[in-house]
Amino acid sequence: MAPMSLVTYEDVRPWAKAIRERVITRQMPPWHIDKTVGIQKFKNDRSLSDAQIDTIVKWVDAGVPKGDPKDMPLPKQWPDESKWNFADLFGGPPDLIIKSPDWTVPTVGLDAWYKPVIPTGLTEPRWVRAIEIHPATVKGRKVTHHALARLQQEDPELKLAASSAADDADAGGALLGGLFMEWAVGKQGEIMRPNSGKLMLPGSKIIFEMHYHSIGEQITDHVELGIYFYPKGQEPKYRQTLAALQSVAGGSRNIDIPPESTFVSQNFIPMRMAGRIENFQPHMHLRGKAMSMEAILPSGQTMMLSHVNNFNFNWHNNYVYSDDVAPLLPKGAILKITSWYDNTANNPHNPDPNQWVGFGDRTVDEMGHAWVNITYMSDEDFQAEVAKRKADTQIAQQQE
Repeated sequence: MAPMSLVTYEDVRPWAKAIRERVITRQMPPWHIDKTVGIQKFKNDRSLSDAQIDTIVKWVDAGVPKGDPKDMPLPKQWPDESKWNFADLFGGPPDLIIKSPDWTVPTVGLDAWYKPVIPTGLTEPRWVRAIEIHPATVKGRKVTHHALARLQQEDPELKLAASSAADDADAGGALLGGLFMEWAVGKQGEIMRPNSGKLMLPGSKIIFEMHYHSIGEQITDHVELGIYFYPKGQEPKYRQTLAALQSVAGGSRNIDIPPESTFVSQNFIPMRMAGRIENFQPHMHLRGKAMSMEAILPSGQTMMLSHVNNFNFNWHNNYVYSDDVAPLLPKGAILKITSWYDNTANNPHNPDPNQWVGFGDRTVDEMGHAWVNITYMSDEDFQAEVAKRKADTQIAQQQE
């Protein structure tokens, strides 16, 4: 996906100054969370420490010395693109693989959105402990802008929670399973926290949504969704759902950005059940500049959970909170999602600051929501989780 290879010293040497600039500004590795506010412990943190950045800067400033060849580490073993990432962890390939039909992307053509509906084939309820999704071939990654898999099932148990948290399409009850998984640059799988999972019901279906774009080469490909189940009879205590928390009051369709102007929007989503917030993944397009997620407690106290102050549409970062800091919110708490847009010439990613920008699926249009996994709990379980978190924190402090 990059315009150059960085495998060998000879590959890297011509790009040394650019590397220095990218790591100083924290553009690479891609990790766009504001490190000065909110939660800072994540399971998947790939950002560089200040000491690592300092080492790279000193190396470049010293003339990019190659070092002693005898100290060279062994060549990196790259993962096999044909295998599932979680196969080794769970002792084999996914328990259920659902494939979308083939789609041929022409050499030249307009962007296409393909939305086939595929039955899961399930005849009994099954709990999910991990999910992966990816284009079937490496070539397919060149033409697949992103791929979504939504779970469609009738689910009365989740109507109360979904009516407050889900996006417009889900709130009506047709897609109460919500978004199941997404593939995009920087994201392709998810493992549920211990003792939590997603529930798939008999007769459920997967609604795929693939955004394809031409690259000057005809490519035929499909998307594969891999699902790892809990063993039969093993039922996790907590149920998790993935929702699109809108950052625009009334939904993304209310985005309205005149030429050469900025736009700020926010939305408030009540927690109709207690729960744990598992992650934060902003989603906007090319005019998107920043997004934050705050929690307003029933007491009126406001907490900043996460703020992405340097959103980059080229990377779909999912910030997964560490177990000991994932926010526990009571029923009645409110999630406040705020997004900032820049439709001026000052935005280097803006394709045309003279255009009036509204909602749309195309990259040149805009939208605004955060993909957020929420593990819902009863009030009793919530209080137990709060007490356990407090006890674990006290033990950790005593051991320091």
